[in-house]
Amino acid sequence: MPDFATLAVFCAATMALLLVPGPAVVFIVTRSVAQGRATGLVSVLGIHTGSIVHVAAAAFGISALLAASATAFMVVKWLGVAYLVWLGVRKLMTRSDDGETATLKSHSRSRVFWEGFVVNVLNPKTAIFFLAFLPQFVKPELGPVAPQIVLLGVVWIALGVASDGAYALLASALSGRLRNSARARRRLDVSSGIVYLGLGAAAAFTGEPAKA
Repeated sequence: MPDFATLAVFCAATMALLLVPGPAVVFIVTRSVAQGRATGLVSVLGIHTGSIVHVAAAAFGISALLAASATAFMVVKWLGVAYLVWLGVRKLMTRSDDGETATLKSHSRSRVFWEGFVVNVLNPKTAIFFLAFLPQFVKPELGPVAPQIVLLGVVWIALGVASDGAYALLASALSGRLRNSARARRRLDVSSGIVYLGLGAAAAFTGEPAKA
């Protein structure tokens, strides 16, 4: 299992990512503004129930990859670094449009839950992200990889529910004032870009090769 230091670094990196709004947060905030606090929290549960699927896929996929080849595992780690850097560069280059609105038709809470679940499960970028991010904190020399991935995934989901739940509560409380702003969206893109680049650089300079 990951040691305490690894878990501490993982939690810090996870919170840095979660606090920067991404597509899931946009979905949650939009639902919270449109339908209130309870519906926003339901959307949080739907999103992170979908995350369980990605964690399981990452755990079994990465474990099988390491069993087949330690070199292949390191290739995946470095591809993960490249993907994080690419995400950062893309965010920094994003241009926000002024005409976007954050309005949605009202739906039942069960439908909102399943919308969040399906949106997350069927998003290939989310699957790739888990495959890119979680291996950076796996240490094969400490034992089987799959339990480490599962533990990291559970921690991610727990922190995600707390972080996204806070967004849902804040959005519902400020729903009367929330309006889309091109300047605000641009600042969020720059912030998230810096976070992604920082994580990619940290993974590149601190990663150790997996042992055969």
